[in-house]
Amino acid sequence: MANNFSASFQNQVVKSIKLFYKTIENNKIEIDLIHCPKRARVLPNVLSKEEVKEILHAHVNMKHRTMLSLIYSCGLRCNELLKLKPLDIDSKRNLIIIKQAKEKKDRIVPLSPKILEMLRNYYNAFKPIHYLFERQNAGKPYDARSLQLVLKQALKKVKNQKPVTLHWLRHSYATHLLENGTDLRYIQELLEHSHSTTTEIYTHVSTKSIQNITSPFDTL
Repeated sequence: MANNFSASFQNQVVKSIKLFYKTIENNKIEIDLIHCPKRARVLPNVLSKEEVKEILHAHVNMKHRTMLSLIYSCGLRCNELLKLKPLDIDSKRNLIIIKQAKEKKDRIVPLSPKILEMLRNYYNAFKPIHYLFERQNAGKPYDARSLQLVLKQALKKVKNQKPVTLHWLRHSYATHLLENGTDLRYIQELLEHSHSTTTEIYTHVSTKSIQNITSPFDTL
């Protein structure tokens, strides 16, 4: 395309045209006559368990370590973490309730005993008032840009030069679950994916089976 628009943008335009003719013009358009480019399949970026461990242990600051650990241990999006409130942690059932996440849906995610203990220690030390993770001004949620900076500082400390983002921790969580034998259907629910095809992308980045393949070069 002359203006170099992405395949995703072009597909959105086609869908808008189709919707316009259906709802405004009360006429169905032959959508097959409009070219819809295929979207490029981009694999999610995933860290090894060793890399994740280094990043999560890089910070001495309890709040910073807890925030990064919670994102990875529950596969949270950045905004989901920052909107959490203390009452969203169900310590009796070892669950975290994520309210009104993407597409205004609630979901629950299991809490490991290890992260639950970390959260208890954090709560006793910082005593958050409204949000689970707050700024220095009590009652206001932690800033997303500051959290990105927390991750960058951790990467610098462990000398990891990859362009890691907070979303890489979510991708790594899903991939490591898959490599541990968790059914794709459960991973789909935990990540709140509307379509199973979105979750299936992690089968292409899981290295557990691939690493067991013997190269013919080794048998020469």
